[in-house]
Amino acid sequence: MKKIIVLLSVFQLIFFSLLAQNSNIPPVDKSPMDMAYYPANYPVLKIQDKLTETLAARVVYSRPQKAGRTIFGSLVKYGEVWRLGANEATEIEFFKNVKIGGKKINKGRYTLYAIANENSWTIIVNKETDTWGSFKYDKAKDVVRTEVSVQKINMSIESLSMLFEKATSGYSLIIGWDNVKVALPITF
Repeated sequence: MKKIIVLLSVFQLIFFSLLAQNSNIPPVDKSPMDMAYYPANYPVLKIQDKLTETLAARVVYSRPQKAGRTIFGSLVKYGEVWRLGANEATEIEFFKNVKIGGKKINKGRYTLYAIANENSWTIIVNKETDTWGSFKYDKAKDVVRTEVSVQKINMSIESLSMLFEKATSGYSLIIGWDNVKVALPITF
């Protein structure tokens, strides 16, 4: 029995060593994918049986880095549709019907885009999903467009960051990068 265990261990070591050497495992992405939930920390709260509310929304996005670059007005061009992240277009999923900009949005999965300007952003919720970047953005598939104010902050956020915060009548999706942040109000 000992010989079988040793033999299997050696075989496993050789197999994984060869796999690592000969595989096409891609390097870590420069803009890693991330996910945020409302309520915040939903998976942890669910595991710990500490949920006080059901899952309302989640956003899946890639987190580009500032890396010494000028972001807004340069990398993210003012007045142009932006995928609101890197790589695949950012997606948001609602697990119940919500309202954005006073318009009802049915539960489901959508793509988020933004048009950044110096003092405000237009946040776009679009029906098309599973898209790369904003190259095939189709305005005809917009569900809602709403304008939000840009807030200058006294720090620099290195990686694009998104999180949900509880609000009086729902929650807000907070988006921050470089020295700005915006808040997208979402109500029930």
